[in-house]
Amino acid sequence: MSTKEARAVGITAPGGPEVLEVVRREVRDPGPGEVRIAVRAAAVNPTDIGLRQRGVEDVPPPWTPGMDAAGTVEAVGEGVDRFEVGEEVMAAVNPRRPEGGAQAEFIVVPAASVVPIPEGATLQQASTLPMNGLTARLGLETLALEPGQTLAVTGGAGLLASYVIGLAKEAGLRIIADARPEDEDLVRSYGADVVVPRGEDFATAVREVAPEGADGLFDTALLHERAIGAVRDSGGMITVRGWRPEQPERGIRVEPVMVFRVLERTDWLEELRRLASKGRLRLRVAGEYPPEEAAEAQRVMDAGGLRGRVVIVF
Repeated sequence: MSTKEARAVGITAPGGPEVLEVVRREVRDPGPGEVRIAVRAAAVNPTDIGLRQRGVEDVPPPWTPGMDAAGTVEAVGEGVDRFEVGEEVMAAVNPRRPEGGAQAEFIVVPAASVVPIPEGATLQQASTLPMNGLTARLGLETLALEPGQTLAVTGGAGLLASYVIGLAKEAGLRIIADARPEDEDLVRSYGADVVVPRGEDFATAVREVAPEGADGLFDTALLHERAIGAVRDSGGMITVRGWRPEQPERGIRVEPVMVFRVLERTDWLEELRRLASKGRLRLRVAGEYPPEEAAEAQRVMDAGGLRGRVVIVF
């Protein structure tokens, strides 16, 4: 084993899509408890936009985005016995570390963040699962709802919401999700029990079918204060990208989900793999782009309306 150079998506300075370039990064040998992966596909997520706009404090550019990778094991470090070279795997990656994120030809990551890809999935499909799946799992764990309780989900047709709905269904929850008319059947296919119209009146729509409000809310669509009315008194609300109201109302507990804390939850990654292998979580690729077109991939993702994730392919 030896260090090698790899092509990677690089953020050369904080800014718009124009700051994205293909750069070359040196990739080291895996240390104890680590795996080196030859990446075939890396998903593009909203977190990449924040990284591009703000950079990483105390880490010099270029910064490499990406929190999801899928590829083949290229080398293993001391003490790693779960994988063989050549095995197809998926990984959750922290892009804020000095070595950067998933959108590179080769990456070194903790073995705890790596599991085999789901049965029947392509590497491109598998790359859509780790980070969003962990986000969904952490949010539901934080809400701690009991079987039979009601979960409301905003952005029901989106990828994160599809994983939230699938996992919530496994937990025995009653799920109310929103959708445009053309997406209603899709959202029902994820496991939603009730589908309400997508729009500014989400809280009112939920209250029409759950008059006292939902026991919990997973706000994947960033409706924030426009959705909190859907939650019953003393219920719970999960938000993404750090949002929390200054003064939560009616005793509602609002918890931003921070997926960086659980990137090494191997047991959760194995659970996601198992459910995806059984078709309980549906893996959807909305487009494939080479690293040279990373700017366009981010533009397409940021425009919204996708029914899956775009991926960078190497």
